[in-house]
Amino acid sequence: MKEVFITRVAKYLPNNPVSIDEMETYLGFINGKPSRAKKIVLRNNGIKTRYYALNKEGNITHNNAQLAAEAVRSLFDKSFKEDDIELLACGTSYPDQIMPSHAIMVHGYLGGRPLETYSPMGNCCSGMHALKIGYMSILSENTSNAVIVGSELCSPMLQAKNYEEEAKKIGEMDENPILAFEKDFLRWMLSDGSGAFLLEDKPAEKGLSLKIEWVDSISFANEVETCMYAASDKDENGNLISFKQMEPKAIADNSVMAMKQDVKLLDQNISQLAARALKGICKKRNFDVKEVSYVLPHLSSEFFRNKIAEELIKCNLDIPQEKWFTNLTSVGNIGAASVFVMVEEIINSGKLNIGDKLLLAVPESARFSYSYALLTVC
Repeated sequence: MKEVFITRVAKYLPNNPVSIDEMETYLGFINGKPSRAKKIVLRNNGIKTRYYALNKEGNITHNNAQLAAEAVRSLFDKSFKEDDIELLACGTSYPDQIMPSHAIMVHGYLGGRPLETYSPMGNCCSGMHALKIGYMSILSENTSNAVIVGSELCSPMLQAKNYEEEAKKIGEMDENPILAFEKDFLRWMLSDGSGAFLLEDKPAEKGLSLKIEWVDSISFANEVETCMYAASDKDENGNLISFKQMEPKAIADNSVMAMKQDVKLLDQNISQLAARALKGICKKRNFDVKEVSYVLPHLSSEFFRNKIAEELIKCNLDIPQEKWFTNLTSVGNIGAASVFVMVEEIINSGKLNIGDKLLLAVPESARFSYSYALLTVC
């Protein structure tokens, strides 16, 4: 089999960084009142600045496919152009439309020649699933290169206007209405942006490359109910009910299209299943975490940092936190794009040396799935 290398990396973070004090200027006030959950959530997640593809008037400046295309364009130069892409795989949590597929729309913005595209569905792991598609395509000699993208456009879904009908309904029943925490929680967690990799069957002629040793994913949906969801709702038994089964008025009245998260379920499972997933992968790959130079963990919140570290220690997988490379506090939680942006930042940080091993770690709380990849600097 051929070897596969990440030879170019790029990111695109739209507009100017948004401070925590500015967030409601962009997202708006539900029922005309400041969020009660905001301070609690921001204190725990540790995010100081983030990026929105919105202006202060609440208008979208880039759609999701455009964000992805901007990151891809940053990979191009005289020696690699649109027409040189052989495969395009794009992962995201919430595309601009249900159909056509996300990667098709990104291809439309990029132009160039006809090419093979893939749009893995999912949440945070979808970018890693796209990475595996490109990795396996080159390994199997289906293509000699692949462009892989992770992107997110969450901010429009978090704007107050999306909750107005539900807020009116709550207001009619309660003199002191407040949006359910599982909805308000995510308004202060998520950010916009994109990142892209160029994968090739040989290292770059200049600069550092990252050899992909393996990419593995595992789902625990057989054991745990849905935790993060959109375009659906949960019944009293934890079953997910699709918007297709609902009346249009019920969809608006209950903000069904908005993203929701069961915070208790998240806290009970996300850390211990992350350690369990990694333990299984280490056994499968005969890999010892002591070999890791840096781990790049996609943290949704700093709240989970120590919890994850404790679970890793319990499983004899201790990776000292001085080896953790994160950028959550400065760019926010960009979902499927987070790991791409972390790789771009560390490869340009001056920290890496030939032979260093990077462990990419991406948890996905939607129904608890995890993706890990091992890269070697060369």
